[in-house]
Amino acid sequence: MTINLKLLVAETVGIFTIFGLALFLPAGTLAWPAGWIWLLLFFSFFVGVQIWLYRHDPGLLQERLHLGTSDQQSWDKALFTLTESILIAWLVFSSLDGGRFHWSALPVGLQAVGGLLLLSSFCLLFLTFRENSYASVAVRVQSERGQTVISTGPYRHIRHPMYSAILIFVLGTTLLLGSAYGLILGLIAVALFGRRAVLEERMLVKQLPGYAEYESRVRYRFIPHVW
Repeated sequence: MTINLKLLVAETVGIFTIFGLALFLPAGTLAWPAGWIWLLLFFSFFVGVQIWLYRHDPGLLQERLHLGTSDQQSWDKALFTLTESILIAWLVFSSLDGGRFHWSALPVGLQAVGGLLLLSSFCLLFLTFRENSYASVAVRVQSERGQTVISTGPYRHIRHPMYSAILIFVLGTTLLLGSAYGLILGLIAVALFGRRAVLEERMLVKQLPGYAEYESRVRYRFIPHVW
C-alpha cells in the first residue's frame, strides 16, 4: 500500500501549527515551560505513532488520513466537527488560564501528575492502535478492509479504549498546563465522545456481524465498573 507522504507531512505540520498557535498566542509568551513540555510530549507521540503505523500498519494509517469518506455517518461528520471545535477552544482557554492569567494556578506537583497522566493516555492510545487495525477517525464500517470485531488487548475490558485515552488525555493536559478551569470545556468534549460512542454502537450492532454479542460480553464503554 502506498502512503501519500506529502499529505502525511502536511497534516503533521498543520496540526503542529494549529496546536502551537492555540497554546502560545493565548498565553501571550513563548516563555511558558508547561506549554513547551506539552507540545514536546504530544508531538513526540504523534510522530512516533505515525512512523510505527507506516512501518507496521499502513492500512490503518491510510484510513486515518482520509477523514470525510463518502460512507461516514452524516451525524458523525457534524458531531466530529463540533467536538474538534470544542477541543481547540479548550486548549485556548487552558492556555489563557495556565499561561497568562493564572485564574486557577496549580502547584507544580499536580502539573507533574498531569504529565504522567498524559503519558498514560499515550500508552493506552498506542495499545489501541496496535490492537485495532480499524481504529478510524470516522465512524463507518470498513467493509472494503474486511473489518471484524476486535475483542483483544484493551478491548477485553472496555469497548472504546480510544475514548478512555482521550478522557485521561484531557485530565492530564489540564493539570500539566496548570488550568483546573480548563477541565470544564474538556469534559464537555469528553461527553460528546460519549454520545458518539452510543451512536456508533447502534450502527455497529446493525452493520458489523458479532458486535451485538461482543457488546453483551464487554459491559463497559469507557471506565471498567463505571460506564
